Amino acid sequence: MGNKNSNNNNKKSGGKNSGQNEEKREEQEKEREKEKHRDERIGETGQITLDENEANHKIHLITIIGEIEGHDNLSSTSKTTKYEHILPQLAAIEDSKDIDGVLILLNTMGGDVEAGLAIAEMIASLSKPTVSLVLGGSHSIGVPIAVSTDYSYIVPTGTMVIHPVRLTGMVIGVQQTFDYFRQIQDRITGFVCGHCKISKARLEELMMETGVLTKDVGTILVGNEAVEEGIICQVGGIRDAVEKLHHMVERKKQDTK
Repeated sequence: MGNKNSNNNNKKSGGKNSGQNEEKREEQEKEREKEKHRDERIGETGQITLDENEANHKIHLITIIGEIEGHDNLSSTSKTTKYEHILPQLAAIEDSKDIDGVLILLNTMGGDVEAGLAIAEMIASLSKPTVSLVLGGSHSIGVPIAVSTDYSYIVPTGTMVIHPVRLTGMVIGVQQTFDYFRQIQDRITGFVCGHCKISKARLEELMMETGVLTKDVGTILVGNEAVEEGIICQVGGIRDAVEKLHHMVERKKQDTK
């Protein structure tokens, strides 16, 4: 009789352990699928949602890397950010009730002016808290994107190249072309000055500097110089940027209660 009860208990225990092992395997499989999906998303779009933090905030990460590609396709060997990928994602972020904030990482040489301004305008119009971090550099049309967020950081060795609009060094031969370029320039300076502390006069002065760049006009700002000029808010790294964004998300949630 005792042996029979013991066998029954062993069977129950074995069945329970088998069920637990199956659940554990299913959880591990789900975790592997999640990691695979995250890796594929990073590889294909340079984007990911950061949701493993203690505050349970969902932060969407977007990278602006290489050259910003506009209407013309660049060479297959160039590292590019395609604006037709970024714009729909920004719209989806604005529409999502799950995304709490947006982190923009920049290491760009610039690129298509219209595409860069379109990205900057979209970021600036988001209702979600946004923070940018300039890493290697944010040059040319990357400047408006860097300042389009609610708060901006640059690493100590990060650089920003400020220069006027140009077209492969070609001489402008007619007044209409010159006027068109001037309008584009005014749009860029107007946007930048509207989203940071630098004055238009000072920004244009930096653009037309002739003693800094060897073969071109403009200015290179490194790390704290960009902060001193009023373009970037603060020198810092990824820890500072993420911490700031969590603080902004939490504050917004409290304000909406």
